[in-house]
Amino acid sequence: MREDGDPPVTERAKRRRPSRRSVLIAGTSGLGIAAFAAGTATGTLPFTPAIQRALGVASSSPATELGVTRVERVYSAARGREVDLVTVLPTRSAGSNLPMSLLLHGLHGNARKASPTGLLRQLSSDVARRAVPPFGFVAVDGGDHYWHQNTDGDNPMAMLLEEVPVWLRQRGLAGPDGLPFACTGMSMGGFGALLYGRRRAERRQPLKAMALLAPALITSWPEMAKRKAFRDAADWASLDPLRNLDATRGVPTGVWCGTEDSFIGGVRKFITEARPVVAHTARGKHGDAFNRTVVPSVVGFLGKQLPKTP
Repeated sequence: MREDGDPPVTERAKRRRPSRRSVLIAGTSGLGIAAFAAGTATGTLPFTPAIQRALGVASSSPATELGVTRVERVYSAARGREVDLVTVLPTRSAGSNLPMSLLLHGLHGNARKASPTGLLRQLSSDVARRAVPPFGFVAVDGGDHYWHQNTDGDNPMAMLLEEVPVWLRQRGLAGPDGLPFACTGMSMGGFGALLYGRRRAERRQPLKAMALLAPALITSWPEMAKRKAFRDAADWASLDPLRNLDATRGVPTGVWCGTEDSFIGGVRKFITEARPVVAHTARGKHGDAFNRTVVPSVVGFLGKQLPKTP
């Protein structure tokens, strides 16, 4: 079962590797990927008038300015390898100290596939209409071990806690401390978001919000053991969000899940016991087909939880 639910990238996109310099991908995710494949690896890829007309954009005025996605390669000492660092911004000139939400991908996913379809366009549209204050998303490659250290020398949670704030601060994002105000996670990333929220609370740096899309809240060890993400049942139990709900009890949380999703049992248990601010279930299976339908709700929810500016 694909837990990230994202469509596969094209062979052409797989062959093309970015340079160490930032790659700027403009527009919605489908058109952005096409522009990336056709463009240079180090430049800015603006929308042409033809693409703007195809999207129904009449001009490049601030009210219709489209968001951008930047892809960079950075070295993670916590993971012992280079990873993609992907930032999703509501405008090309997002300004300094833009609040950021982590965006955690699912099993067999990566930073480039972390965004559900329509996220960039919804974010930029809502910000342009002033439906939500400006904010962005940041995604990194986290591997397949449920966002915790399961292999020596590969600690994705340490990357999120220690390195992502440095990378954001270097880019003038997320304020002077570089800390994301929220965490958004899909499938395995939903498990990771709850674990990250717990770790932030333990550091007395609690999140302002968590947004969980079909989080992989598995309720049996035999089923979880298939993922090979934990040493044993005790290791899993110590990290299982459903057994550690008090750790994030005070963080405003939204959860969205399809009723035909294999994780709906765990999600319903979470809704009953955690009482999230948003608890949305509707007909749908696991994957992008459902996730894209709730993108407006996710963006709206996070927009309401932004930290107040002085």
